[in-house]
Amino acid sequence: MSGRAEIAPVRAFLLELQDRICAGLEAEETGAARFREERFEAPGGLARPRVLEGGEVIEKSAVHFSHTLGKELPAAASARRPELAGRRYEAVSVSLIVHPRNPYAPTSHMNVRCFLAGADEPIWWFGGGFDLTPYYGFEEDAVHWHRTARAACEPLGPDAWPRFKKACDEYFYLPHRGEPRGVGGIFFDDLDAGGFERCFAFLRSVGEHYALGYLPILRRRKATPYGSREREFQLYRRGRYAEFNLVYDRGTRFGLQSGGRVESILASMPPLAAWRYDWRPEPGTPEARLYEVFLRPRDWLEAER
Repeated sequence: MSGRAEIAPVRAFLLELQDRICAGLEAEETGAARFREERFEAPGGLARPRVLEGGEVIEKSAVHFSHTLGKELPAAASARRPELAGRRYEAVSVSLIVHPRNPYAPTSHMNVRCFLAGADEPIWWFGGGFDLTPYYGFEEDAVHWHRTARAACEPLGPDAWPRFKKACDEYFYLPHRGEPRGVGGIFFDDLDAGGFERCFAFLRSVGEHYALGYLPILRRRKATPYGSREREFQLYRRGRYAEFNLVYDRGTRFGLQSGGRVESILASMPPLAAWRYDWRPEPGTPEARLYEVFLRPRDWLEAER
């Protein structure tokens, strides 16, 4: 592949990545639930949403591929790049969410995307990342997740991981709650430094490392015994997830502003969530430990540095 920005190889990689991730998740499912696929085609574009619901291990997962061609870049994207306002654009992405049934298994999210804006000598950039949202925290899971995130950043050199980890901590944060969404991961946007091939190689690395980071954790926690207390706390914390997606998430805003299919855009929402009025966990409980240990920005790999 040349150094010229081309959407076709990115599209081909993301379609194959969607297949591999769905297969990996289905392999962890002990029941009969499988991903259901839909296809929506337009001249040059394609939406291929896949959703798994009601599984014994995975209560809900959405793994969506999208290739969009638009006449004008939505405000959610052009607000950070005002020089691109009014330009035609092309975007390809895979966006996914996994909401396990077991409260001891964390929710996970990944998005990888490529934008081209303008016709002649288009401006391009990559964005995305992945993050982990536990309800009951385990140090070994957090360390494994961040170790995998660090490995995903290797194509860009040693400075990439601390930079993208910090960006993730800052992005997946609920200001109105004063707390992060989870234990973080990596987040990047407007990435074009070093040329198209280098940035595309990094995107591939992020996409491939997601399953390496998440599937071992899901496998480790999916059969942990739990009761109504853990389930109620899981639904309460899922409420925070819903708040972030509806109020702050750029992908949600971009999808709605670009006229995308609402069912696909909001498929990342948890199947069930709950809110309690002015609730606090009891001191010394596992629920309190989530706030005290895991919902604080932290260098989980400090001992390895």
